Amino acid sequence: MVALNLGFCHYILDHIYGAFVHRMRLAPPFFSAGWGGPKLELLEKMTRQLLSQGLAEVAAQRWPPRNIQPLWKTVWESRTARLQEGIFKTPCDDELLDALPIESYTARVALLTPKCVPAHRMACVVHLAGTGDHSFERRLRLGGPLLKYNIATMVLESPFYGHRRPRLQHGAKLLCVSDLLMLGRVTIEETRTLLYWLETEAGFSKTGVCGLSMGGVHAAMVGSLHPTPVATLPFLAPHSAAVAFCEGILRHGTAWDALRHDLQNVGMTIEEVRERMRSVLSLTDVTQFPIPKSPSAAIFVAATDDGYIPRHSILELQRAWPGSEVRWVTGGHVSSFILHNDAFRRAIRDSLDRLS
Repeated sequence: MVALNLGFCHYILDHIYGAFVHRMRLAPPFFSAGWGGPKLELLEKMTRQLLSQGLAEVAAQRWPPRNIQPLWKTVWESRTARLQEGIFKTPCDDELLDALPIESYTARVALLTPKCVPAHRMACVVHLAGTGDHSFERRLRLGGPLLKYNIATMVLESPFYGHRRPRLQHGAKLLCVSDLLMLGRVTIEETRTLLYWLETEAGFSKTGVCGLSMGGVHAAMVGSLHPTPVATLPFLAPHSAAVAFCEGILRHGTAWDALRHDLQNVGMTIEEVRERMRSVLSLTDVTQFPIPKSPSAAIFVAATDDGYIPRHSILELQRAWPGSEVRWVTGGHVSSFILHNDAFRRAIRDSLDRLS
């Protein structure tokens, strides 16, 4: 009974946080400028073509990715560790680049490594941003304690976030639905390129990719497309963005009236607009992606009482990846971000160990 009540409290905390952030309208909702017009049409067309051709085949044809040479500067170094930040031009093709805001053209990364350890004796995990994570700090705090296990942390600043945020965008509230698809597509391209750089240029012995919430969806996509075994760690992540925006608490922070108006169909109900959203965001369904080369190195960490991500969504992806593992932590979406970093770190270590 106590455990049940505690779980309910975590669930309620998610809803209180969601009400404060989304329902009180302290900031604009997601997609207040509508669907994105021609940009959405372009991204839908490109994604459906990739799906029809077969994602595994297309990913193999596009490997290796474009070469990057990040420009690095040292932020600080101690007796045991070094933090560097680097920049590089996003490796996306011209068609995507034309649709990307100019503020997002330059990618930024941070790299936290142990000192005096050769790269071939280290692993490195790329940490991807969750919704609203505009800086490097939280992810560096997650990865910092892993240095003693010779696990380095690379943090990618997402397009549309941080220094890459478009001028008219308020915080993390993407203006158009097309921005969400663009953010995901560019993040995947950049992360694939970074993994290639880590393996071939930097010389790390093992690599991985992880992310919380939205970052977990992107991590799953990257891990599924990588041509060799890679540690894949989606934390508190759904199998599709449609779940987050149409079922979870984020539905209360979505500009459904603006989306209906943009469709120029005043007779359409909000539920019909939501079904249109489901159709568009079905393109982010990770169960349509190939199974990773080493599914046993895919570990999902999910919360028992998550108000943002329903339990069925986690299990759908596990079923699509036979051999993967789900680990449950007691909590909701918000509380697990705060309380369960040790569980995320343990999953990272175990996943990398399974690559041997």
